[in-house]
Amino acid sequence: MAELSELRQQIDEIDAEIFRLFAERGRVSEGVAAYKREHGMRVFDPARERAKVADAARRAPEDLATYAQVLMELLMEASRSRQHALLGDDAPDGLRGAVAAARAATPELFPRSAHVACQGTEGAYSQIAAERIFRRPTISFAPTFDAVFRSVEQGAADYGVLPLENSTAGSVNQVFDLMREHSFYVVRTTRVKVDHSLLAAPGARLETVREIYSHEQAINQCAEFLSGLPDVTVHVCENTAVAARSVAESGRRDVAALASSACAGLYGLATLSSSVQDRDNNYTRFACISRDLEIYPGADRASLMIVLPHEPGTLYKLLAKFYALDINLLKLESRPIPERDFEFMFYFDVACPAASPELASLLGSIGGVCQDVRLLGCYSEVL
Repeated sequence: MAELSELRQQIDEIDAEIFRLFAERGRVSEGVAAYKREHGMRVFDPARERAKVADAARRAPEDLATYAQVLMELLMEASRSRQHALLGDDAPDGLRGAVAAARAATPELFPRSAHVACQGTEGAYSQIAAERIFRRPTISFAPTFDAVFRSVEQGAADYGVLPLENSTAGSVNQVFDLMREHSFYVVRTTRVKVDHSLLAAPGARLETVREIYSHEQAINQCAEFLSGLPDVTVHVCENTAVAARSVAESGRRDVAALASSACAGLYGLATLSSSVQDRDNNYTRFACISRDLEIYPGADRASLMIVLPHEPGTLYKLLAKFYALDINLLKLESRPIPERDFEFMFYFDVACPAASPELASLLGSIGGVCQDVRLLGCYSEVL
């Protein structure tokens, strides 16, 4: 039997030949790109790629057929990306062109003041987020998340602020589901520390509280505290600040609200317990949305909404693109598509500067593996 060092030497020699052929393949693909440019042909040829992948499986030993297919798919992906770069092709839906146009049209400075729509009422965490993103916002409150989207779509507000996810309770599913129904773009994100207090009318005592109101996310974030109140009924309402206002307006001393400490002063409530969230490092991430695509200098994140074919390996092929381009994936969220059984819409947040060639390459080639692609924005996060 050969020594390990000898076997490794053989592998190194084979690898050297593989990479020599890989480079030669790349040079030939440049000729393919030139031919396609001259004849007005598209880079992506799905019929040929399917045939090449199937042929790779036939040529390989049976126990290596699947790996041969994966290898061929990676080779084809590399060839497509190279051809896109050489031809300067745009994505089928103009994503690269849209990014370039938005970068050219967007002012250098993010606005200090604007009319901003938030869900809830005075004292809501969305308001806190809006005041962090803008120095002097004019805030109008909407009753629902859907109404915030519509305010921006219809031009009633310049921007909208919506919660995306919480470090303890996870994604705000209602907002992600509404994203599919509305036209918008993310222009900024920020994180707000969430510190919930149990608020009630002056003179109320914790032992006499029988009903607690708050938003579903806040209730989930305070699960441990609420589990210690077995005789209390918990009610879900549309917003923590709305809950505080309702408790104040009720005049009752047997009801309380989970809301920010700021709501106590706003609505004349007493604090029965403070910092009742399960974890102290509790943050909610908010997005600021606009009607038009605005990409401000320093944008180093991008969000995409993607529908993939309901076929084996499609998500892998998409993720391989991120890996090949060295693009870090920050978030992957899947939500069911209501009219399609067991099919999903995928939401991606990636760390990638808007001006980078990697993002341009991704947007220029992603249409080949997706049924539908929407760019939700290129932006930075305000800390």
